[in-house]
Amino acid sequence: MRILSRKILREFWEKHPDAQNPLQTWYIDVKHANWKKPSDIKAIYQAASFLQNNRIIFNIKGNTYRIVVVVHYKKGDVFIRFVGAHSEYDRIDANKI
Repeated sequence: MRILSRKILREFWEKHPDAQNPLQTWYIDVKHANWKKPSDIKAIYQAASFLQNNRIIFNIKGNTYRIVVVVHYKKGDVFIRFVGAHSEYDRIDANKI
């Protein structure tokens, strides 16, 4: 998959160093993935949550952090829309970001 907005991840782990390894692992896993449908994601990330408009929420570091992405399956693109602490996630509308 092609991940757009990797800079968001780097900026986040610079502020939260404990997130660096889990975010880098997630990035590498997704980069090497070939998702064609939601079940491909669910097979690897069983705790992933699926929203409307191909938005997926990933729990990072034992649900301490969350990533919200939009996946364009046909193009193989993953757009990072949000990365933050679980408490920050609670204050956003993941369907609209």
